[in-house]
Amino acid sequence: MPRLFSAPVLVITSLLAVSTILSGCTAIVGAGATVGVAAVQERGLKGRANDLKIEARVLEKYVNAGFKLTATIGAEVYEGRVLLTGASKDTKITDQAVKLAWQVDGVKEVINEIQVGKESGISDYAQDTWITAQLKSKMTFDQEILSINYVVETVNATVYLIGIAQNATELNRVKQHASNVKFVRNIISHVRVKK
Repeated sequence: MPRLFSAPVLVITSLLAVSTILSGCTAIVGAGATVGVAAVQERGLKGRANDLKIEARVLEKYVNAGFKLTATIGAEVYEGRVLLTGASKDTKITDQAVKLAWQVDGVKEVINEIQVGKESGISDYAQDTWITAQLKSKMTFDQEILSINYVVETVNATVYLIGIAQNATELNRVKQHASNVKFVRNIISHVRVKK
């Protein structure tokens, strides 16, 4: 009987098959981990899903408005509270962003933290991204902070926080970590303390 495949071809084919199966597992585990994290958050799975839906609708309104809102203004949603951040020299755009956010069903509050009269450049964006990553890392490795209950945004070295703190002590630890990150100029908290 003739040999159809050599040993190296069989090994490579087997490795590709295993790789394909494992990448599918990775996707499933990744999705499972995301669901697990959302379930542990104070707002729960349903709250997280509602917030994501609101955030998507706010961003859709921005795109449909024809403004470059999505490039200059960010929207984070936690418990139906929309935190608008970013920087713009045009007050009409910031006013429009707030107005459009209020038009989305499920929005309970719009927190306007858009910096007016400023714009962010590439170096500002890079520094802000670095600040956010540093703070998230510090929060994650602090065993006295449930970091999954916080959203962190940084604009022009100002750190914005929204979410739910277990208590005032935990929130103070988060703020202390933020103040210890290099380049941070200001910290603005819209975190609700759990009752």
